[in-house]
Amino acid sequence: MKKTLVILIFGFLTLSSVSAQKFGYVNSQELLASMPDVKNADNQLKSFQDPLIKKGQDMVDALEAEYGKYMEDVNNGLLSNVQRQQKEQDIQSKQVNIQNYQAEVQEKILKKREELYQPILDKVNNTIKKYGEDNGYTMIFDTSVGGILHGTESDNLLAALKTKLGI
Repeated sequence: MKKTLVILIFGFLTLSSVSAQKFGYVNSQELLASMPDVKNADNQLKSFQDPLIKKGQDMVDALEAEYGKYMEDVNNGLLSNVQRQQKEQDIQSKQVNIQNYQAEVQEKILKKREELYQPILDKVNNTIKKYGEDNGYTMIFDTSVGGILHGTESDNLLAALKTKLGI
């Protein structure tokens, strides 16, 4: 009898603690897409990367034109062996310069992207955390990454978090 009573009390306590948990979900990608800060960062990143990409494309176009002229001169027999070797070395050097430039541009763009978006991501994460703490949520799931395999009905916090962020 005592054993049954202990099991019932333990079961009741466990059940009441489980039922007190509160879960919510939000699609962080949808939340971010609706933020003016993200749109502003997108525009800043585009303004930053467009001239860099154009410069790289101009380098490629110039090299292609130079290579076309070189091939034309070779086919017409206008270059000596020494001139051909010198021109080939020059073209190879420019190819390496273009590859180095492309790697440098990718690094600059990644750094700029992080610089622009990290404060926004921090703001959203802090807002979600504070909202969860203030409203008694045990967990808030992010549906944009497919984090829920099975779940019961819970609250979609997108509208509330937009309000908190002033969107």
